[in-house]
Amino acid sequence: MTKNKSILDIPGMDLKQLQEQIVAEIREGKSLLGKDGLLTPLLKGALEATLEGEMEAHLDQTRGDKNRRNGKAVKTVKHSTGGFELETPRDRNGSFEPEIVKKRQTVLNQALDEKILGLFSIGMSYDDIRKHLAEMYDLDISAAKISSVTDKLIPVITQWRSRPLESVYPIIFLDAMFFKARDEGRVVQKAIYNILGINQQGKKEILGFYRV
Repeated sequence: MTKNKSILDIPGMDLKQLQEQIVAEIREGKSLLGKDGLLTPLLKGALEATLEGEMEAHLDQTRGDKNRRNGKAVKTVKHSTGGFELETPRDRNGSFEPEIVKKRQTVLNQALDEKILGLFSIGMSYDDIRKHLAEMYDLDISAAKISSVTDKLIPVITQWRSRPLESVYPIIFLDAMFFKARDEGRVVQKAIYNILGINQQGKKEILGFYRV
C-alpha cells in the first residue's frame, strides 16, 4: 500500500514558497473562514451551541404551552470569506425566534465572527464569557437566557482547548485579528492572536488563540 504524500514530502517542494503561500492565505482570510476553513468548525460549533442554549431558555418559558423540541432545520449561512451549513433547533409550536442567527438570516457579519472566535481566546471565567455574550447579542437579553447559552458554550470551548496536539509541528505561524470591544465603558481595539501549525503530514491546524 502506497502511503499518501504530504506537501512536505513532495520532491522539489520549496518550503519558503510554501510559507509565503500560507501567510498570503491567512492574510486574505482564505484558509481560516470558508467552506474548508480551519476556523469554520469552531464558528459553526459555537453558533449551534448558542442556538441550543437559546432553545433551552425558550422551552423553559413555554412549558405551560406543552412546547417541546421538533427536530432541526438546516440552512446555509454566508460570511465575508465563504459559508457553511448551520443546524437550527425547532420547537413544536413554532414560537422559537433565535436571536444570534435569526430565522431568515443567511449572512453573518464580520463582527459576529470575530466575537465568537474571541470566546475561544479568553480564559474559562464564567463572567468573562457572560460579558462576551452580552456584547455579541447587543440586545437586552435576560440573565436566564445568557446562563442557558453559556452552559451550552462552555463544554464546546473546554473540549476544543483540551484537545490533544501533536508533539512536533515543523512550521508555526502567528497571525492577528483585530476587533473593537467595549472595555470599562470605552470602545477600544483589541487583537486575537492565532497560532497556526503545519503538522508532519503537511496539514494546517489551529493550535490556539490568545487575546491581548
